[in-house]
Amino acid sequence: MNKQTAKQSIPKFQTEAQERAYWESHDSTTHVDWTKAQKVKLPNLRPTTKTISLRLPQHLLDSIKVAANARDVPYQSLIKVWLQEKLHSH
Repeated sequence: MNKQTAKQSIPKFQTEAQERAYWESHDSTTHVDWTKAQKVKLPNLRPTTKTISLRLPQHLLDSIKVAANARDVPYQSLIKVWLQEKLHSH
């Protein structure tokens, strides 16, 4: 599509599900000139988190809490750091 071609307007959606279905079957380049896009920084954006339940042996949890206390961080945060490190080491 050349730069002179008029872009289609984005339809109005009544629900997020309708919008999701639309974008799954349509190319955004017919609506947006991506050559004019600019990078945006979102410094306060936080990743979506999901609460889980994890059963650990008491001795393991106690050891994790001791390690977290030695580092002066919450034990849940330390578990997340360790999981992330292990995931990236493979």
